[in-house]
Amino acid sequence: MDVNAAVAAVAAIAGVCTGVIAMLAFRWSERDQKRPTRTSLHTDPVLPPGVDTVLSVLRSSAVVLDEADAVVKASSAAYALGLVRGGKLAVEPMLQMARDTRRDGEIRQVELDLPRRGTGRGEALAVSARVAPLGSRLVLLLVEDLTEARRIEAVRRDFVANVSHELKTPVGALSLLSEAVMDASDDPEAVERFAGRMQIEATRLTNLVQELIDLSRVQNDDPLEDAEPVRVDELVAEAIDRSRHQASHKQITMAAGGTAELQIWGNRGQLAAALGNLVENAVNYSPARTRVGIAARRVTAPGGDLIEVAVTDQGIGISDKDKERIFERFYRVDPARSRATGGTGLGLAIVKHVAASHGGEVTVWSSEGQGSTFTLRLPEAAAHRDRATGHGGGHGGLDDEATPSDASAAAAATTTYEPIPAPEVLP
Repeated sequence: MDVNAAVAAVAAIAGVCTGVIAMLAFRWSERDQKRPTRTSLHTDPVLPPGVDTVLSVLRSSAVVLDEADAVVKASSAAYALGLVRGGKLAVEPMLQMARDTRRDGEIRQVELDLPRRGTGRGEALAVSARVAPLGSRLVLLLVEDLTEARRIEAVRRDFVANVSHELKTPVGALSLLSEAVMDASDDPEAVERFAGRMQIEATRLTNLVQELIDLSRVQNDDPLEDAEPVRVDELVAEAIDRSRHQASHKQITMAAGGTAELQIWGNRGQLAAALGNLVENAVNYSPARTRVGIAARRVTAPGGDLIEVAVTDQGIGISDKDKERIFERFYRVDPARSRATGGTGLGLAIVKHVAASHGGEVTVWSSEGQGSTFTLRLPEAAAHRDRATGHGGGHGGLDDEATPSDASAAAAATTTYEPIPAPEVLP
């Protein structure tokens, strides 16, 4: 009996000890769970209130680093630029800036050129990085992509340099010719010859200045503010009349055809200048006794009907390498011919900007020795009104596979219409 009682007492004591140990272990576990760990520092929200919302609406790429240089927050743009990889800031100069700012609290800014993600080939990314402390432990990195701004600035510098060069040529020629006239004042024939050359250079200078004004206007003005329905046949007649003298001198036949009574929605002056430049180029770059055709038609498009005006010549054609650059300012396929015809290299650049500002495009098909076809595609006036009032724009016109007009086909001779490519991205 005493033995049984002793066993029972021992069992009771053991149970009590087990319960106490279990309770202590449970409380210890709860305290460990409440204690912050290195992992929880990164997974729990550590940004000050409202910062996350502000970062989400910034245009700059944003990265927030903690005291261990781990990324706490990064915008999608930061990942797209390749700034963050594997949860770490991948750009060493920016990482060093963040460490220096964390140490002394100073705001730092620097401009860097970063290689593009992937192969690393091509133009480097120009960025501006700014680092500032965020609270007591965090560092904020803001990165602005300056690549496009740098490209635009380079284009502006090239444009100014080209303008200066183009202006110096006729101005210098006028200066030399005026000196020649003074030296040959007792020779009437020489004076007459030099005076004729001065008129040519003065005309070249006048044309250059006028085209610079036109290019500036189409780049800065919104043509749709003064938009109106413009009859295509009137634009074609005006373009033909503009080049009639030069075409007659070279015995070039100009033929117009296509669908009648079409209307384009836009600025009449700019549209007339664009089509006039295309016809003038076709005449200037065509051999004598050939044909230039202008054809207009309606084509269907998802957003409403478009008017397509094609100018076809039987000229020297354009090589593949030149086709990629002919719409650049001051670019000339044949500089010698441009000097002979008084070309400035701005005509097609004006056409490109006019088409883009009117919501259309200009494309080119060409084959060396067979001629070229420049095609303007612009919104139809009726279709524009229908879209403005919420009605459909179908007019039952020709579809994209319709054949060119007989007049244009006759003018093109062996040249055929190629499919219109997708619109290119314009600056």
